[in-house]
Amino acid sequence: MENGNVNTTVSEFTMLGFSILGHFWPLFFMVLLIIYFLTISGNVSISVLILFDRHLQTPMYLFISMLSFLETLYTTVTIPLMLTCIWRGKVKIKFNHCMLQMYLLHSLGITENYLLNIMAYDRMVAICNPLRYHTIMTSKHCTILLSCCWLLGFTSPIVHLASVLKLPFCGPNTINHFFCDLSPLLKLACTDITFTFILNFLISLCIISSTFFFIMATYIKIIITILRITSMDGRKKAFSTCASHLTMVLLFYGSLAFIYIRPKVDYILDYDKLVAINYSVLIPFLNPIIYSFRNKEIKNTLKKFLKRKLTFTTTFMSHNQTDIMKSS
Repeated sequence: MENGNVNTTVSEFTMLGFSILGHFWPLFFMVLLIIYFLTISGNVSISVLILFDRHLQTPMYLFISMLSFLETLYTTVTIPLMLTCIWRGKVKIKFNHCMLQMYLLHSLGITENYLLNIMAYDRMVAICNPLRYHTIMTSKHCTILLSCCWLLGFTSPIVHLASVLKLPFCGPNTINHFFCDLSPLLKLACTDITFTFILNFLISLCIISSTFFFIMATYIKIIITILRITSMDGRKKAFSTCASHLTMVLLFYGSLAFIYIRPKVDYILDYDKLVAINYSVLIPFLNPIIYSFRNKEIKNTLKKFLKRKLTFTTTFMSHNQTDIMKSS
């Protein structure tokens, strides 16, 4: 295979996946399959509810809906290959498909990173400037913010992708992981990866640290504003609107920091797998629970939707029974 000016002999990779599961692989497969189903159904339900309920057509719920949509895409990129690895023991993936998965993995992750920043900004405006909130967070402003979020998310990983494509891969072609990511791929390069590693480390450090510090700065301002509220109920209400988001931020950035901004080339891949399960499986699964289903408006909307559906089903069945009785 030829990439740029570098001749490579590797046309596909072999993904080892979870080689240490042994006889427990059927149990792990079922657990992961159930989690995948619940993740997709939970996040899709939230997106649909917010999309079709006019009471939830506000910036905050728009961002929550977008977060759920991102989590749905992210798990779709990673978990199916993980399930295949568990089912078959190992799986082969073409070089180009591996590069595409790595690009989508990083693009969606960086997009979510910027989206969490937008959500922090939204909460800061709502709490620190409540009277100007609707004039600042207009539909046009929200559209621009989300567009920038997606644009930056899908352009930032191009450097990562280009740096990997320039590396020679002449064997071995076995990836000790369950999806194509930067760290395990760099281990397979047939050349010194010090420069590539430092370049990607600095880019990741810049993106993650700058966005994380921005979120921390917004929360410092939010906390200062909350402490000035004289009413205890007012403080609790203001803080409750931020608690779920802050939980997601800590989980998200904690995982990213461990994987992408470690200042050394050598590492233990089994630990990477554990952290990868955290940000590719558990965080998307917990998103509907932590961020959305704890929200009163979303819970009330869900209850109304289920109640209408139950009423419709009961009415439909009663009409069918009446028609059957008449025909008999």
